[in-house]
Amino acid sequence: MPTWSFLTNHGRALLCIAREPDVRLRDIAASLDITERRAHDIVSDLTEAGYVLKTKDGRRNNYEVQHHMPLPEPNSRERAIGDVLELLGSSRKTPGARDRRASPVERRRK
Repeated sequence: MPTWSFLTNHGRALLCIAREPDVRLRDIAASLDITERRAHDIVSDLTEAGYVLKTKDGRRNNYEVQHHMPLPEPNSRERAIGDVLELLGSSRKTPGARDRRASPVERRRK
């Protein structure tokens, strides 16, 4: 079993959220083999950076991936996070759902 991964825990957590927008931190932690506290920190990082919107639904959180956000890597600014999620086959973008802002590519076209 390899001791490394192509994706960081932040990327893997984002995939979990894209697959299941109402995923629990406990389930993210189990999927990534990390503590719940670390899962919370990662989701907080993604939320603060604008990649995920978090809303409360009773006692549960619902997450919405902001597919239009650019990748954080300096050499990949033309690509949006939704492009990567689509490539990995894990995006559950609902029909009729739209991003809150235009993607960087769409902004350049205007």
